[in-house]
Formats: sequence, structure tokens, C-alpha cells
Amino acid sequence: MSTIKKRCFGDGIGKEFYADYHDNQWGVPVHDDQLLFEMLILEGAQAGLSWETILKRRENYRKAFFNFDPKKVAIMTDTELEALCKNPDIIRNRLKIYSTRKNAKIFLNIQQEFGSFDNYIWDFVNHKPIINHWKQMKDLPANTNISDKISKDLKKRGMNFVGSTIIYAYMQAVGIVNDHIVDCCRRTYINN
Repeated sequence: MSTIKKRCFGDGIGKEFYADYHDNQWGVPVHDDQLLFEMLILEGAQAGLSWETILKRRENYRKAFFNFDPKKVAIMTDTELEALCKNPDIIRNRLKIYSTRKNAKIFLNIQQEFGSFDNYIWDFVNHKPIINHWKQMKDLPANTNISDKISKDLKKRGMNFVGSTIIYAYMQAVGIVNDHIVDCCRRTYINN
């Protein structure tokens, strides 16, 4: 007899990729700058769409944006970006595509100022994940005072698609916040 795992999300048939993301990435603290950049761009691309829509296209985004190397993305030409606006394998939103280059330049500036983006972003939580104790997914907030603060700072620096709701989703994705519900199969693993 098989045991069914309790997950926050990703239990649907045919959505094994979503379960894999939940089980192996969501809520796990990330300290690699390139992955932090990738998730920041993907969360921005998700604005107005479902995370599932973006997750299905993640590999295509990696191909389109040089595996999210911020140095390479920062020097992409208008011609390269225009070609991506016609690429059916990613979301063809011109503003989101062009903001990727702009955000990469600002990301590099932050790295230079703080030594790494990791130092910058994790300083907002004193370099320790926030561990919440939600009973149901519907209890999770869309944003918090900390996501407001990060969003405001990134916007002041010139980034786009970094509103407080996007930033809170980003915080969850990179483990700055552990929002796995209390009876989730991954909660204990991540806290240890």
C-alpha cells in the first residue's frame, strides 16, 4: 500500500514537474547568485500568470537568457531581445523581456555594492529564513512588510516587475520564507 504525500501544491495527475519543484526547490534556501537571479526573473515573468505556466517553460527561459548568467543578459542587444519577443517557447511580453536586461544590469550593480546578491537579499532577514506555521495554503499572505521593503528598494534601484507580491513569491521560492504548511511532507526536511 503506497502512502500519499501531503503537499502544499503539485499533487495533480500529469503535474509531476510541479510536485518535483515543490519537493526539491520551493522553500529551500538559495545562496547561489545565478539561481537567485533566475528566480527573480522567472517570478517577474509570472506576473499575471500562473507559476505553473512559467515552470513549464523554465528550460526555454534558460536557453533564451544564457542560463541566467546576469553578465551575459546585461549585454544582450535589442536585436536579441526582439527575437525573444517572437519566441513561442517563452512568454512573449515585450516589457518583461526587456526588463530582464535592465534587471540584470541592476543585479550586477547590487553584486558589486554588497559583494553578492546573496548578501544583499538575505540581509533583509538577518541571513536566517522566516519559518511560518500556516495550516492551509489559503492562510498565506500575498505580501508582507519585508516584501514591501525589498520591493521598494529594488524599485528605487530601477528594477521592474518586482512588486511586493512578486517579491513575496520570490522569497518563498528561494527559501527566504518557509511557507510549507505544517503537515506538508517537506516541512521538517527544510527546517533541518
